[in-house]
Amino acid sequence: MYKVYAELRDKAGLSDYAVSKATEIPASTLSDWKNGLYEPKVDKLMVLAKFFNVPIEKFLEAKGK
Repeated sequence: MYKVYAELRDKAGLSDYAVSKATEIPASTLSDWKNGLYEPKVDKLMVLAKFFNVPIEKFLEAKGK
């Protein structure tokens, strides 16, 4: 899932900090996802999908892999 997030973030030219500020998802949470400490919950994926204007399935499909 983090790979999908990182691709969208990079394509938008944003930093984790900028995404964190815009979505109110703590930067530490994004870091935890990156480091594999835990998987994001659906509510956070919905926020990211809305922010990046993509269907939530983009994240859910990656999460299931």
